[in-house]
Amino acid sequence: MTAHWQDQPEGGGRFSIRFVIAAALRSGRGFMRICLYPITLYYFLRRGAERRASREYLTRVFGRPASAWEVLRHLHCFGETLADRIYLLAHGERDFEIEVNGVEQLQQRIAEGRGVLLIGSHQGSFEVLRALSARCPDVPLRVLLDKQKTPAMTEFLEALAPEVGEAVIDVSQGGAAIALAVAETCRAGGMVALLADRGRAHEVLRRVEFFRQPAPFPTGPWLLANTLQVPVMLCFGMYRGGRRYTLNFEPFAERVEIPREGRNQALDDVLRRYAGRLEHYARLEPYNWFNFYDFWQDDDGEPVAPVRVSSMREA
Repeated sequence: MTAHWQDQPEGGGRFSIRFVIAAALRSGRGFMRICLYPITLYYFLRRGAERRASREYLTRVFGRPASAWEVLRHLHCFGETLADRIYLLAHGERDFEIEVNGVEQLQQRIAEGRGVLLIGSHQGSFEVLRALSARCPDVPLRVLLDKQKTPAMTEFLEALAPEVGEAVIDVSQGGAAIALAVAETCRAGGMVALLADRGRAHEVLRRVEFFRQPAPFPTGPWLLANTLQVPVMLCFGMYRGGRRYTLNFEPFAERVEIPREGRNQALDDVLRRYAGRLEHYARLEPYNWFNFYDFWQDDDGEPVAPVRVSSMREA
Protein backbone atom coordinates (compact mmCIF):
# COMPACT_ATOMS: atom_id res chain seq x y z
CA MET A 1 0.00 0.00 0.00
CA THR A 2 1.21 3.53 -0.77
CA ALA A 3 2.40 5.51 2.25
CA HIS A 4 -0.07 7.87 3.89
CA TRP A 5 0.19 11.47 2.64
CA GLN A 6 1.26 12.64 6.11
CA ASP A 7 4.37 10.46 5.83
CA GLN A 8 5.62 12.30 2.75
CA PRO A 9 8.69 14.41 3.64
CA GLU A 10 8.62 18.19 3.52
CA GLY A 11 10.24 19.40 0.33
CA GLY A 12 13.61 21.02 1.08
CA GLY A 13 15.37 21.73 4.35
CA ARG A 14 15.03 24.77 6.59
CA PHE A 15 17.96 26.55 4.99
CA SER A 16 16.74 25.99 1.43
CA ILE A 17 13.20 27.09 2.32
CA ARG A 18 14.49 30.25 4.04
CA PHE A 19 16.75 30.95 1.05
CA VAL A 20 13.92 30.54 -1.49
CA ILE A 21 11.58 32.84 0.47
CA ALA A 22 14.27 35.51 0.88
CA ALA A 23 15.24 35.27 -2.79
CA ALA A 24 11.60 35.50 -3.87
CA LEU A 25 11.02 38.68 -1.87
CA ARG A 26 14.27 40.29 -2.99
CA SER A 27 14.14 39.38 -6.70
CA GLY A 28 10.38 39.70 -7.30
CA ARG A 29 7.71 37.50 -8.77
CA GLY A 30 8.92 37.66 -12.38
CA PHE A 31 12.38 36.31 -11.59
CA MET A 32 10.90 33.67 -9.28
CA ARG A 33 8.66 32.39 -12.06
CA ILE A 34 11.73 31.86 -14.26
CA CYS A 35 13.45 29.93 -11.46
CA LEU A 36 10.43 27.63 -11.17
CA TYR A 37 11.24 25.89 -14.46
CA PRO A 38 14.46 24.19 -13.28
CA ILE A 39 12.94 23.64 -9.82
CA THR A 40 9.96 21.87 -11.39
CA LEU A 41 12.23 19.70 -13.50
CA TYR A 42 14.26 18.79 -10.40
CA TYR A 43 11.14 17.67 -8.52
CA PHE A 44 9.86 15.81 -11.57
CA LEU A 45 13.09 13.80 -11.70
CA ARG A 46 13.60 13.32 -7.96
CA ARG A 47 10.10 12.91 -6.46
CA GLY A 48 8.83 9.68 -7.99
CA ALA A 49 5.80 9.26 -5.72
CA GLU A 50 4.45 12.72 -6.54
CA ARG A 51 5.18 12.21 -10.25
CA ARG A 52 3.24 8.93 -10.31
CA ALA A 53 0.34 10.44 -8.35
CA SER A 54 0.11 13.33 -10.80
CA ARG A 55 0.11 10.97 -13.78
CA GLU A 56 -2.62 8.79 -12.26
CA TYR A 57 -4.83 11.77 -11.44
CA LEU A 58 -4.40 13.45 -14.83
CA THR A 59 -5.08 10.15 -16.59
CA ARG A 60 -8.42 9.97 -14.77
CA VAL A 61 -9.30 13.57 -15.65
CA PHE A 62 -8.35 13.33 -19.33
CA GLY A 63 -9.64 9.79 -19.86
CA ARG A 64 -6.33 8.80 -21.49
CA PRO A 65 -2.72 8.33 -20.36
CA ALA A 66 -1.20 11.61 -19.22
CA SER A 67 2.04 12.67 -20.90
CA ALA A 68 5.27 13.63 -19.14
CA TRP A 69 4.75 17.20 -20.33
CA GLU A 70 1.31 17.32 -18.68
CA VAL A 71 2.78 16.01 -15.43
CA LEU A 72 5.47 18.70 -15.62
CA ARG A 73 2.81 21.33 -16.21
CA HIS A 74 0.88 20.04 -13.19
CA LEU A 75 3.95 20.23 -10.93
CA HIS A 76 4.80 23.67 -12.29
CA CYS A 77 1.30 24.97 -11.54
CA PHE A 78 1.72 23.76 -7.96
CA GLY A 79 5.06 25.55 -7.77
CA GLU A 80 3.48 28.77 -9.04
CA THR A 81 0.75 28.76 -6.40
CA LEU A 82 3.27 27.85 -3.70
CA ALA A 83 5.49 30.77 -4.69
CA ASP A 84 2.48 33.08 -4.83
CA ARG A 85 1.76 32.24 -1.18
CA ILE A 86 4.88 34.22 -0.33
CA TYR A 87 3.64 37.35 -2.13
CA LEU A 88 0.05 36.98 -0.91
CA LEU A 89 1.24 36.82 2.68
CA ALA A 90 3.85 39.56 2.29
CA HIS A 91 1.89 42.03 0.13
CA GLY A 92 -1.76 40.94 0.11
CA GLU A 93 -3.69 41.36 -3.15
CA ARG A 94 -1.61 44.13 -4.67
CA ASP A 95 0.33 41.89 -7.08
CA PHE A 96 -2.70 39.88 -8.23
CA GLU A 97 -6.00 40.05 -10.05
CA ILE A 98 -8.51 38.17 -7.88
CA GLU A 99 -12.04 37.74 -9.17
CA VAL A 100 -14.49 36.88 -6.40
CA ASN A 101 -17.78 35.12 -7.18
CA GLY A 102 -20.58 34.45 -4.71
CA VAL A 103 -19.47 36.97 -2.08
CA GLU A 104 -23.00 38.40 -1.85
CA GLN A 105 -24.35 35.02 -0.77
CA LEU A 106 -21.55 34.72 1.75
CA GLN A 107 -22.31 38.16 3.18
CA GLN A 108 -25.98 37.23 3.54
CA ARG A 109 -25.02 34.30 5.74
CA ILE A 110 -22.52 36.36 7.71
CA ALA A 111 -25.30 38.87 8.42
CA GLU A 112 -27.26 36.13 10.23
CA GLY A 113 -24.65 36.32 13.00
CA ARG A 114 -24.37 32.55 13.54
CA GLY A 115 -20.94 32.18 11.95
CA VAL A 116 -20.08 30.47 8.67
CA LEU A 117 -18.10 27.32 7.93
CA LEU A 118 -16.08 27.61 4.70
CA ILE A 119 -15.06 24.24 3.31
CA GLY A 120 -12.47 23.96 0.56
CA SER A 121 -10.00 21.44 -0.82
CA HIS A 122 -6.36 21.11 -1.88
CA GLN A 123 -7.17 22.73 -5.22
CA GLY A 124 -5.66 26.02 -6.32
CA SER A 125 -4.68 28.40 -3.52
CA PHE A 126 -6.29 28.61 -0.12
CA GLU A 127 -4.27 31.78 0.53
CA VAL A 128 -6.49 33.83 -1.79
CA LEU A 129 -9.04 33.76 1.03
CA ARG A 130 -7.05 36.81 2.13
CA ALA A 131 -9.17 38.63 -0.44
CA LEU A 132 -12.00 38.38 2.06
CA SER A 133 -10.22 40.77 4.41
CA ALA A 134 -10.89 43.66 2.03
CA ARG A 135 -14.52 42.68 1.47
CA CYS A 136 -15.47 41.61 5.01
CA PRO A 137 -12.98 43.58 7.15
CA ASP A 138 -14.96 43.36 10.39
CA VAL A 139 -15.55 39.60 10.28
CA PRO A 140 -12.98 37.35 11.97
CA LEU A 141 -11.58 34.59 9.77
CA ARG A 142 -9.81 31.57 11.25
CA VAL A 143 -8.27 28.74 9.26
CA LEU A 144 -7.74 25.10 10.28
CA LEU A 145 -4.31 23.91 9.13
CA ASP A 146 -1.90 21.12 10.05
CA LYS A 147 1.24 22.99 11.09
CA GLN A 148 3.11 19.73 11.68
CA LYS A 149 2.93 18.62 8.04
CA THR A 150 5.31 21.32 6.74
CA PRO A 151 6.69 22.95 9.92
CA ALA A 152 9.61 24.82 8.35
CA MET A 153 7.55 26.27 5.49
CA THR A 154 4.73 27.20 7.87
CA GLU A 155 7.11 28.93 10.28
CA PHE A 156 8.73 31.09 7.63
CA LEU A 157 5.49 31.97 5.86
CA GLU A 158 3.79 32.98 9.10
CA ALA A 159 6.76 35.23 9.85
CA LEU A 160 5.78 37.23 6.75
CA ALA A 161 2.29 37.88 8.13
CA PRO A 162 2.08 37.23 11.89
CA GLU A 163 -1.60 38.21 12.00
CA VAL A 164 -2.36 35.41 9.55
CA GLY A 165 -0.41 32.93 11.67
CA GLU A 166 -2.33 33.98 14.76
CA ALA A 167 -5.60 33.23 12.97
CA VAL A 168 -4.59 29.62 12.29
CA ILE A 169 -6.14 26.84 14.35
CA ASP A 170 -3.58 24.03 14.43
CA VAL A 171 -5.39 20.73 13.83
CA SER A 172 -2.58 18.82 15.53
CA GLN A 173 -3.77 20.24 18.89
CA GLY A 174 -6.48 17.63 19.30
CA GLY A 175 -10.23 17.43 18.84
CA ALA A 176 -11.41 19.27 21.97
CA ALA A 177 -9.18 22.32 21.46
CA ILE A 178 -10.15 22.55 17.80
CA ALA A 179 -13.89 22.30 18.50
CA LEU A 180 -13.65 24.97 21.21
CA ALA A 181 -11.76 27.42 18.97
CA VAL A 182 -14.15 26.87 16.07
CA ALA A 183 -17.25 27.26 18.27
CA GLU A 184 -15.92 30.49 19.79
CA THR A 185 -15.29 31.97 16.33
CA CYS A 186 -18.78 31.08 15.15
CA ARG A 187 -20.38 32.49 18.30
CA ALA A 188 -18.62 35.75 17.49
CA GLY A 189 -20.22 35.68 14.02
CA GLY A 190 -16.92 34.86 12.33
CA MET A 191 -15.84 32.48 9.58
CA VAL A 192 -13.89 29.26 9.93
CA ALA A 193 -12.20 27.78 6.85
CA LEU A 194 -10.93 24.23 6.46
CA LEU A 195 -9.97 21.69 3.80
CA ALA A 196 -12.04 18.51 3.71
CA ASP A 197 -10.51 16.28 1.04
CA ARG A 198 -7.71 14.60 3.02
CA GLY A 199 -8.06 12.32 6.01
CA ARG A 200 -5.39 12.51 8.69
CA ALA A 201 -3.87 9.29 10.06
CA HIS A 202 -6.41 7.29 12.10
CA GLU A 203 -9.26 9.59 11.01
CA VAL A 204 -12.56 7.95 10.11
CA LEU A 205 -13.07 7.82 6.33
CA ARG A 206 -15.91 6.88 4.06
CA ARG A 207 -15.58 6.14 0.37
CA VAL A 208 -17.60 7.78 -2.40
CA GLU A 209 -17.09 7.71 -6.13
CA PHE A 210 -14.64 10.26 -7.44
CA PHE A 211 -13.64 10.10 -11.11
CA ARG A 212 -15.39 6.74 -11.51
CA GLN A 213 -13.70 5.01 -8.56
CA PRO A 214 -14.41 5.07 -4.81
CA ALA A 215 -12.02 7.36 -2.91
CA PRO A 216 -11.75 7.91 0.87
CA PHE A 217 -12.93 11.20 2.35
CA PRO A 218 -12.82 12.21 6.02
CA THR A 219 -16.07 12.47 7.94
CA GLY A 220 -14.70 14.83 10.63
CA PRO A 221 -15.43 18.15 8.84
CA TRP A 222 -19.06 17.20 8.33
CA LEU A 223 -19.55 15.96 11.88
CA LEU A 224 -18.12 19.30 13.01
CA ALA A 225 -20.61 21.10 10.75
CA ASN A 226 -23.40 19.00 12.26
CA THR A 227 -22.30 20.03 15.76
CA LEU A 228 -22.03 23.73 14.92
CA GLN A 229 -25.35 23.98 13.03
CA VAL A 230 -24.11 27.02 11.08
CA PRO A 231 -24.35 27.77 7.35
CA VAL A 232 -21.81 25.89 5.23
CA MET A 233 -20.35 27.30 2.04
CA LEU A 234 -17.80 25.77 -0.31
CA CYS A 235 -14.84 27.88 -1.38
CA PHE A 236 -12.34 27.30 -4.18
CA GLY A 237 -9.44 29.64 -5.01
CA MET A 238 -8.52 28.57 -8.54
CA TYR A 239 -5.31 29.67 -10.24
CA ARG A 240 -6.00 30.92 -13.78
CA GLY A 241 -2.46 31.64 -14.95
CA GLY A 242 -0.29 34.74 -14.76
CA ARG A 243 -1.50 36.95 -11.92
CA ARG A 244 -5.09 35.76 -12.09
CA TYR A 245 -7.06 33.86 -9.46
CA THR A 246 -10.77 33.23 -9.11
CA LEU A 247 -12.25 32.80 -5.63
CA ASN A 248 -15.59 31.01 -5.85
CA PHE A 249 -18.08 30.75 -2.99
CA GLU A 250 -21.15 28.57 -3.33
CA PRO A 251 -23.84 27.64 -0.79
CA PHE A 252 -23.71 24.04 0.38
CA ALA A 253 -26.19 23.83 3.26
CA GLU A 254 -27.95 26.17 5.69
CA ARG A 255 -26.98 23.53 8.24
CA VAL A 256 -25.63 20.00 7.95
CA GLU A 257 -27.85 17.40 9.60
CA ILE A 258 -26.29 14.04 10.55
CA PRO A 259 -28.94 12.26 12.66
CA ARG A 260 -28.08 9.26 14.82
CA GLU A 261 -30.55 7.14 12.89
CA GLY A 262 -29.31 6.75 9.33
CA ARG A 263 -26.02 8.44 10.21
CA ASN A 264 -23.95 6.61 7.59
CA GLN A 265 -26.42 7.35 4.83
CA ALA A 266 -26.51 11.03 5.78
CA LEU A 267 -22.70 11.19 5.75
CA ASP A 268 -22.60 9.49 2.37
CA ASP A 269 -25.10 11.96 0.95
CA VAL A 270 -23.01 14.92 2.13
CA LEU A 271 -19.73 13.39 0.96
CA ARG A 272 -20.98 12.58 -2.52
CA ARG A 273 -22.23 16.16 -2.97
CA TYR A 274 -18.84 17.46 -1.89
CA ALA A 275 -16.99 14.98 -4.11
CA GLY A 276 -19.17 16.03 -7.03
CA ARG A 277 -18.10 19.66 -6.62
CA LEU A 278 -14.43 18.66 -6.35
CA GLU A 279 -14.76 16.74 -9.59
CA HIS A 280 -16.46 19.71 -11.25
CA TYR A 281 -13.58 22.05 -10.40
CA ALA A 282 -10.95 19.42 -11.20
CA ARG A 283 -12.39 19.10 -14.70
CA LEU A 284 -12.62 22.89 -15.01
CA GLU A 285 -8.99 23.48 -13.92
CA PRO A 286 -7.25 20.07 -13.95
CA TYR A 287 -3.78 21.41 -13.10
CA ASN A 288 -5.09 22.97 -9.88
CA TRP A 289 -5.37 19.63 -8.05
CA PHE A 290 -2.57 19.38 -5.48
CA ASN A 291 -3.04 16.01 -3.78
CA PHE A 292 0.26 14.40 -4.81
CA TYR A 293 -0.31 10.94 -3.37
CA ASP A 294 -2.48 7.95 -4.22
CA PHE A 295 -5.77 9.67 -3.51
CA TRP A 296 -7.85 6.57 -4.22
CA GLN A 297 -6.07 4.25 -1.77
CA ASP A 298 -7.98 2.71 1.14
CA ASP A 299 -5.99 4.23 4.01
CA ASP A 300 -7.88 2.53 6.78
CA GLY A 301 -7.80 -0.87 5.10
CA GLU A 302 -11.49 -1.55 5.71
CA PRO A 303 -13.96 -1.99 2.86
CA VAL A 304 -16.69 0.62 2.74
CA ALA A 305 -19.54 0.46 0.25
CA PRO A 306 -19.08 3.05 -2.52
CA VAL A 307 -21.69 5.73 -3.15
CA ARG A 308 -22.17 7.00 -6.70
CA VAL A 309 -21.92 10.71 -7.38
CA SER A 310 -22.96 10.74 -11.02
CA SER A 311 -26.48 12.00 -10.28
CA MET A 312 -25.06 14.87 -8.20
CA ARG A 313 -22.65 16.27 -10.80
CA GLU A 314 -23.30 19.77 -12.04
CA ALA A 315 -22.17 21.33 -15.30
